[in-house]
Amino acid sequence: MRAHDIETLVSVGRPALASDGAFAVYATSRPDIAADRAVGQLWRVDLPDGAPSRLTRGVADGAPRLSPDDSAIAFLRADARGRAQVFVVAAAGGEPVQVTDQAGGVTDLSWSPDGTRVAFTARIVEPGRYGTVEGRDAAAEPPRRITGIRWHANGHGYLDRPAHLFVVDVPATDAEPFYEPAPDVVTPEKRIVAATPRRLTDGATSWSGLAWTADGRELLSIPDVIEDRVPDLRSRVVAVSVDGAGEREVVGTAANLSVDEVAIAPDGVVFLRGNDVGPSGVDFVAPGTAVWLLEDDGPRALTDPETIDLGEVGSHLSFAGDDVLVQDRTRGRVRLLRVTRQGDAAEVVGGDIEVTGHASGGGRIVAAVAAPTSFGELVLVENDTWRSLTDHGGPAREKNIVVPEEREIAGRDGYPVHGWVAVPEGEGPFPVILQIHGGPYASYGIHLFDETQVLVDAGYAVVYSNPRGSAGYGRAHGRSIRQAMGTLDYFDVIDFFDGVVGSDPRLDGGRVGIQGGSYGGYMTAWIIAHDHRFAGAIVERGFLDPTAFPGSSDIGSFFGQEYVGTDPARIAAQSPMAVVDEVRTPTLVLHSELDYRCPLEQATRYYSALKHNGVEAEMLVFPGEDHELTRAGRPRHRVQRFDAVLEWWARHLPVA
Repeated sequence: MRAHDIETLVSVGRPALASDGAFAVYATSRPDIAADRAVGQLWRVDLPDGAPSRLTRGVADGAPRLSPDDSAIAFLRADARGRAQVFVVAAAGGEPVQVTDQAGGVTDLSWSPDGTRVAFTARIVEPGRYGTVEGRDAAAEPPRRITGIRWHANGHGYLDRPAHLFVVDVPATDAEPFYEPAPDVVTPEKRIVAATPRRLTDGATSWSGLAWTADGRELLSIPDVIEDRVPDLRSRVVAVSVDGAGEREVVGTAANLSVDEVAIAPDGVVFLRGNDVGPSGVDFVAPGTAVWLLEDDGPRALTDPETIDLGEVGSHLSFAGDDVLVQDRTRGRVRLLRVTRQGDAAEVVGGDIEVTGHASGGGRIVAAVAAPTSFGELVLVENDTWRSLTDHGGPAREKNIVVPEEREIAGRDGYPVHGWVAVPEGEGPFPVILQIHGGPYASYGIHLFDETQVLVDAGYAVVYSNPRGSAGYGRAHGRSIRQAMGTLDYFDVIDFFDGVVGSDPRLDGGRVGIQGGSYGGYMTAWIIAHDHRFAGAIVERGFLDPTAFPGSSDIGSFFGQEYVGTDPARIAAQSPMAVVDEVRTPTLVLHSELDYRCPLEQATRYYSALKHNGVEAEMLVFPGEDHELTRAGRPRHRVQRFDAVLEWWARHLPVA
């Protein structure tokens, strides 16, 4: 796979399934280099044996939701100014009808039980900001008054655009459209949508989640109040009346839960997906994300967070009869589980895949999955097995994909370290790059991974693992590096690397490099201060200076305190900046201007120290990008990043 082949990485989003199981609807997305953005549309496949057909032709349509009677699909599409709006289209196809015209864009949507209304969340923009006044740019806006301990978020910017709850009547999909008025009759009352949404919430609090009660009278949602002084990750779940009857608290902070999702079963029972944050209210390290059933005396956990991990990005709940479907990440896979209300769990979809979404209806289950040779497919579950309904990964398989080989190595203390090696075709010996994932509580998986494939195509063997601190191996594995970063995780990364390289004659242990992003950038910087064998290093979007992190990162109010502690001596013992004087490895520092997770200051301080010490170092900064550059950045920037990575390795670790 070459850098420009990222265009073949078609992902499949969370599907929607008709209530009788007759058809499924899903959205695809892929990078498009010419358009320099992600593009995708909605697709429909009739079950059980139909072929997928494109349902819409927008630039980037997504988040499809079927109406209760399966006749219409509500989804999100960007308007002419790039703001996501709700559209509806007949489930059989046709021209979509625009439902909303929100200045701040729509972030989520949900059908009412009777199918006459759609609830949505949309960001409210203060007049005069964010382009709401023609000709007034950001530099002319008034100052922002900040009083809380959080004020910005990666990929979003300032937190002065709270998301609020709305409901709107849904127009008929076959109604006559509105027409653009002639220039001489344009008035401020001009409307391009059929109905005016009714706003249900107000103020500075932002809301997430939309779960209709079975009677359609309330919406369950999660308010996010910015703390004044003390960080607090505990959530409240609030029921908001859609008819103006007020609010009531459903789950309070006394439950000690950080709630990611609220879902209501067809019979009205409330389920939560979230984790206990302990008496401190901020214990998030290797969070024990579980499914909770809400009872009269509070939430009851249905899954064991010590053995089942439901915290994968994109995880969600769906219902199959009285049971709930959830995603469990384990050893680089993500399987689909069916959990009963008594807490019994059984695997529905598993194997060498990562489930990214799912839906149930009419006795059928469909799931979106990623696999070693496909970035996304839709599968149908039948008779305790599953089969693919799509072949979106076909173009990628034509790009010389290498399936990585799984390994497990006993570390220096006997602890098993699990990971993979990807090797070019041929006998070698090939130069080797040690690749380290972010997180720390994340994991490498078995899905098609462009960063590994591009390196292999260029002639490098790539070794990567899930050391202690990673997700998918139990909470003890994830929590073992709490306030001890750069210890057990460091040993695991190096021991796995040495074990794989030493046992495989195709790998040249005398020609090695190292690279990683985010926590992987932290670990790369930490390793090159302690191990000088590497011909070069790439430190990307790294957590490099824990001392500066609290006052600059969007998660600075709690992340560093939990992971490295608050004692200055202990922080220094885990800080790459504290040992930067020991680095001698030529280092490329990659970062993005708008990275608020690991702010640009982390990179510039580290780079400046390297230059001051006479280390060969370069820095590449991407304008307009945030922490998600490698996954969701502009396609041209992603290609340019690959070009820079390969040029660096060609210089410092040539293949020939």
